[in-house]
Amino acid sequence: MSEQTPPRRAAAQRAEQGRRAPHGWPHAVVAVLAPLVVMAVVAALGLWAAGATDLPGGAFPSVVAAVVVMAVGGSVGLSGDAGMIAETNAGLSVLPLSVSLAGALILAAGFLRPLRHRAVADAKELAGWAGRIAVLWVLVLVGLGLLARHRFAIGLGDGPADEIGDLLDSSPKVGFETDVPLTLLFGLLWLAGVLALALLVSRGAPLPARLLRFQESVRPAAFAMVVLLLSYVALGIVIGLVVAVTRGHATETFAVVLLGLPNLVWLAFTLGLGASWEGRVDGPFGLPMPRVLDDVLRTPDISTLSLHTLADHDGRVWWLLVVAALLVLGSAFLMAVRSPARMRLWQHAVHMAVALALTVLAVCLLAGVSAHYGLSLLGIGDLGGGLSGLVRLRPQLGRALILAVAWGLATGFLGGLLARRVHRRGEVENDHV
Repeated sequence: MSEQTPPRRAAAQRAEQGRRAPHGWPHAVVAVLAPLVVMAVVAALGLWAAGATDLPGGAFPSVVAAVVVMAVGGSVGLSGDAGMIAETNAGLSVLPLSVSLAGALILAAGFLRPLRHRAVADAKELAGWAGRIAVLWVLVLVGLGLLARHRFAIGLGDGPADEIGDLLDSSPKVGFETDVPLTLLFGLLWLAGVLALALLVSRGAPLPARLLRFQESVRPAAFAMVVLLLSYVALGIVIGLVVAVTRGHATETFAVVLLGLPNLVWLAFTLGLGASWEGRVDGPFGLPMPRVLDDVLRTPDISTLSLHTLADHDGRVWWLLVVAALLVLGSAFLMAVRSPARMRLWQHAVHMAVALALTVLAVCLLAGVSAHYGLSLLGIGDLGGGLSGLVRLRPQLGRALILAVAWGLATGFLGGLLARRVHRRGEVENDHV
């Protein structure tokens, strides 16, 4: 048997590596099912802590599916019916970011696992691996969409309202169902965002040769921003545990942690930077802890949520500014340390400004809340006086982005200065501001 020539040997080795590479359908199934299971468990535990197991008509599994759908950007619509002469209207737009974050972390790990220990990957290979995951993800979204639908009645309580509702056949019924086409669209966008961010953040993940020139400027900044957001989540978990142990209401606290902790702590992150939000709370609904948020927003008109308005109710909120300064500066230092030593200070500042602005933009788009429910009889008022509610919270986006750029420029420059004393990759050169 003749010995193979070097080109043939190399081709045979590549073919053997391709056969052994864990890019097949079984690995894609695991990569998709693992985050689905994690999201379902987190959603179920959060809903259980919130008391959703008591919903009528065996609605709990459907509600869990609906929360998972919303967590991946899907669309779940609410509908109402209150008989022949009454009507209901309802709407809900909120992302349960605890569920989203848990699923995103597991999905990113599953996507990156077969790509580790490699420097470069062919674009066709990456597209094929992501495509297998996307096909299975579409099937999962369709299944969740079919499960996430239910309809149940809401009691009016004891008293005249309940009697009028029974007499006029106007007892309200509320249902929800998934808009499958929109869920497929936004669910695939969510998947694409998670996979792209995973490639950007992981230093060990391979990139196509054409993109290698961008990794020195993009990957350190992306990694630093992910660490920044996860640091806020970790801090929020610690605070949540302390609150649950020292102040009671443990189940309600765990419900917030398991369903919407990033919604709160990333809101606090933007407030610490000086950003403002506007909104309103009315009726029996409200924002989860801390109470001061509800106090500021429970007014007849639209209110502004900022460090100044919160400080009128609780002066301790100024600590948000201190925490933001420390964590953002720490993230800038981490970015600089992971960057090549030849990077100049102004480059660190620009990279940090762009990264922080994009991060704040993502938080503002993801952490908003809009929910309302109302019941009217003959188009006048709301029946019973306690069956309408409104919760709305939206960012003042322009101000938030301007502040993010300013913070990024300042902390990026300072982080680069601090990192000069730390050994970094690349040859050491004299930096010029």
